[in-house]
Amino acid sequence: MNILFIGDLVGKAGRRILTRCLPELLDESEADLVIVNAENAAGGFGMSLQIYEQLTGLGVDVITTGNHVWDRREFVQEITDCERLLRPYNYPPGVPGRGLIVVETDRGPAAVINLAGRVYMTPADDPFRAADTALAELDPEIKFKFVDFHAEATSEKQALGFYLDGRVTAVVGTHTHVPTADERVLPSGTAYLSDAGMSGPINSVIGVKVEACVERFLTGIPQRFETAAGPLELNGAVVVCDDQTGLALSIRRVHRELDPD
Repeated sequence: MNILFIGDLVGKAGRRILTRCLPELLDESEADLVIVNAENAAGGFGMSLQIYEQLTGLGVDVITTGNHVWDRREFVQEITDCERLLRPYNYPPGVPGRGLIVVETDRGPAAVINLAGRVYMTPADDPFRAADTALAELDPEIKFKFVDFHAEATSEKQALGFYLDGRVTAVVGTHTHVPTADERVLPSGTAYLSDAGMSGPINSVIGVKVEACVERFLTGIPQRFETAAGPLELNGAVVVCDDQTGLALSIRRVHRELDPD
């Protein structure tokens, strides 16, 4: 079983490089399951039904999100039409959408769980106990279980990785837009990466125009953030797992660059 995960898409730039690079990545990874985090895919902030349809049309099996999922208010209603899109599982009861999905692959059913962290993040329920609840919902026969942990603090991400070690196939972090170099298989067989990074403009501050970010840090005055232009990058990871146990055999980072011209 090969799982291809692509880190946070940022605006049109992220969608463009995904469109260009996905066919090659599918051939190279021989992916059985494709997961993309797209919480910033609509203009750099939030999601839309139109973009959901675009991404699933490219061959993306599951779309995960995070704390920016509601940045476009109309998506609060649209999310119910997005069957393969997740918002964090540990959001309060009554929040639209779902945080867990089981999809059929050529290798058998696979579960994807979306969780949000609590350290330096918008308040949410406990992701550790939420993970226990989500796993308890699943049929024990489901071997492949992938967790997108959308969180700020690497300590919280690492702690959840070890907490779930041996119980899920992989725990891969998102949110910071900066890829980390700590990919490994934990002692009991769970693949781990603190942050997959973003897919969007290279010459930017986590995807947005440099000048606006610098001005905000210099003056403290809020700025209008816009997605940057120029060369693009795509970041993610490929997890290879054992068909019998569902545990990880390896994890490697994926990186691509593209000149939009």
